[in-house]
Amino acid sequence: MTLPKNIRTDIIPILTLIIVAIGVIFYQFVEIPKNLHFDEVEFAKLALSLRDQSYIPYSPMATGHATLYFYILLFSQSLFGINTFALRFPSALCGVVNVVLIYILMRQIFEKDKYQTFISFAAALIFISMRWYFNFARFSFEVTFLLMLELSSLIFIILYKKNKKNSALVLSGIFAGLAYNSYTAGRLFVALPLFLLLFEMFKEKKFALKWKNWRPLFIFLIPFLILIMPITIYLSQNRDIRIYQLFMVMNDKMELSEKIAFVWANIVKTFAMFNFKGDPNGVHNFPNKPTLNPILGILFVFGLGLSLWKFKKFTNSLFLSYFFISILPTLLVYPWENPHMLRTFTALPAIAYFIAVAMQFLIEKFEKKINKKWIFAALILVITASMIYELRTYFLYQRLVLEESFRKQNSLEFHLRQEGVKL
Repeated sequence: MTLPKNIRTDIIPILTLIIVAIGVIFYQFVEIPKNLHFDEVEFAKLALSLRDQSYIPYSPMATGHATLYFYILLFSQSLFGINTFALRFPSALCGVVNVVLIYILMRQIFEKDKYQTFISFAAALIFISMRWYFNFARFSFEVTFLLMLELSSLIFIILYKKNKKNSALVLSGIFAGLAYNSYTAGRLFVALPLFLLLFEMFKEKKFALKWKNWRPLFIFLIPFLILIMPITIYLSQNRDIRIYQLFMVMNDKMELSEKIAFVWANIVKTFAMFNFKGDPNGVHNFPNKPTLNPILGILFVFGLGLSLWKFKKFTNSLFLSYFFISILPTLLVYPWENPHMLRTFTALPAIAYFIAVAMQFLIEKFEKKINKKWIFAALILVITASMIYELRTYFLYQRLVLEESFRKQNSLEFHLRQEGVKL
């Protein structure tokens, strides 16, 4: 008996990805890393400080953060108790959801390709098996939540491009607005859906000052602006502590030539991070190990080159733009802060896309010369080797580094009481 097409192309791949994601992210979940990081205790303090008070969009605690994610941490701790699992669960849950969103996004992007399901599934499988990705999903940092919001906004704006339904625009605007209220890098994301809308206007030559032409832009912007208003008002009256600490563009004592030299140094360090020398921070990475393993590193460079070569293709220009937006914040900080895998985390969907482009090219190049079963078998072998490499590195070696980096050995409740937090 043959299964219906929608089950073969959607349900089975999604269920498989969910099972793999749960396995990778939740395996020895509170044991690796076993202890707490200083920042995790600070995040728990911030979340608990939000109890019994009216909504605030930003808190200066823990070096300054938008509070949206911390309300979720507060809810998790009220649901599961004040413990490590409750603190890390929201990040992990978003980590699982993102894998499904990547698959949905790639199916949208490669919908005209006859191997759409295979390429989309392979890209999502590579995505969940990257150490860079699942490491951050296993403790309480905010970036998986931010990525979930960005992917949701992007999926809905692409859906609007196809069906022209206003509801998709509204949802895209909502998720972009929520992303703005998340980790600092999310404030730049809105440029991507705006780019898509303006690209459509340019393509259809709809620049005349008519409501019909500009309506999509306003439908997107209205929910976005409503959602960002509280934090925008707050930041117009108060400094964002982290931005003034880290971003050299805010330093009026530096010469322009010095800033340019720093930006160039950041470009070199950031691009070297992918294949040569990675983040030295033991919380983010196995110190100095490239962010991509040799297999993915080669596919990434190849796919990036193909996308640059055919940059006029819509999907290529879209993900090149996403990639640039994702790495831009780290190019504007002081060079000694780089390379930095946390601040560039949202580059991962673009990297997955470039790898998918490389696989698509190889399939198209060899399908007329070699039986496609052998091509798929070779790609499956490559993906499997990459997954084994990443999982082995993390669970055998990086776990030892995490033991050194996560030094708070007692329970979360103990550390909070030590900090004077009323529980």
